[in-house]
Amino acid sequence: MELSRNAMKITASATLEIDSKAKKMKADGIDVVGFGAGEPDFDTPSFIIDAAKKALDEGKTRYTPASGVLELKEAICNKFKKDNSLDYNSKQIIVCNGAKHALYNIFQAILNPGDEVIIPSPYWLSYPEMVKMAGGIPVFVETKKEDQFKVNYDDLTSVITSHTKAMILNSPNNPTGSVYKIDELKMIADLAVKNKFFVVSDEIYEEILYDGTKHISIASLNSQIKDQTLVVNGLSKSFAMTGWRIGYVAGREDIISVMSNIQSHSTSNPNSIAQYASITALKGPKESVKKAVSEFDKRRKYIYNRINSIVGLSTVMPKGAFYIMLDVSQLIGKNYKGKTITGSTSFSNLLLDAQNVAVVPGIAFGIDSAVRLSYATSMDNIIKGMDRIEAFVKELD
Repeated sequence: MELSRNAMKITASATLEIDSKAKKMKADGIDVVGFGAGEPDFDTPSFIIDAAKKALDEGKTRYTPASGVLELKEAICNKFKKDNSLDYNSKQIIVCNGAKHALYNIFQAILNPGDEVIIPSPYWLSYPEMVKMAGGIPVFVETKKEDQFKVNYDDLTSVITSHTKAMILNSPNNPTGSVYKIDELKMIADLAVKNKFFVVSDEIYEEILYDGTKHISIASLNSQIKDQTLVVNGLSKSFAMTGWRIGYVAGREDIISVMSNIQSHSTSNPNSIAQYASITALKGPKESVKKAVSEFDKRRKYIYNRINSIVGLSTVMPKGAFYIMLDVSQLIGKNYKGKTITGSTSFSNLLLDAQNVAVVPGIAFGIDSAVRLSYATSMDNIIKGMDRIEAFVKELD
């Protein structure tokens, strides 16, 4: 009674142990400061909630077309035109059950067994597993702190082979907060066109940018790279709609058609109420987004300065999203009450035990010398958490 060999290759989350321990501690009444949140700590704007209520009152509770309602697809096309200078029609759009589902559908649609997908590291932890689920092979290319965790030409060209089918581009990036500039995007686009591979451009954090940084979609550079790019986005991060599960993809019509068939036979349509609310979100004002970004910015600056003020810790200033990578490489080999820090997991476990602070081990993202902190939590929590981290580091010998 053998289970699926392909499914057995999927690894469990490296964060599960620490997350479970932190939740148990909280349930036991312990004051745990959590830096693991992958979602905005703001409520969905009221005008979007009102739109959902209206949809309910109007009886929009039945099946929709599997790939999403036409009005939402048209609103997405308008968004791409207005925000990204990209022209798509409704047949080039699919609405999915969140951006994660959109990515899953992409790899199911484009990969054959043995196809390679280039994944810059650090990476969002689900990318390699989704590639493996589709029979593909993740190929990692390590980025450097001095390059702001962005892939460079030499390292990228070194991993391109005749089996390269796609590259994942995540800008703004989770977990590093890095944002690619136009010349860096042109370099990637030129290599993709020359070597004939797809670019899967995950732009879910598009709206969360700082210091005047501009988001540029690689698909907007020219018609050739647009034809080879699948742009992934959604409403989860920008409009604090993580639980609504609406993501979408824009791309070549033949690929979108295949994705629609996959979705039709697996999940069918995304939630009907959430779709109609999303139409209102895309057409509505962005004051809530600007307010959230302004608050994230205050937290970003505080946490950056606190980290770099602690001897033994360092970080790079993120330009987007709401995460920061805490470099703990200088602490590896140090001890806490007889227990040695050997990497990101042991650091995270010892920190949780000693100071009741939960962070995400960097090994989950392909980097074992750092941990990820999310500043999608209150300033009070951030201050308390950083005080505890500083106290922990001072106790090491």
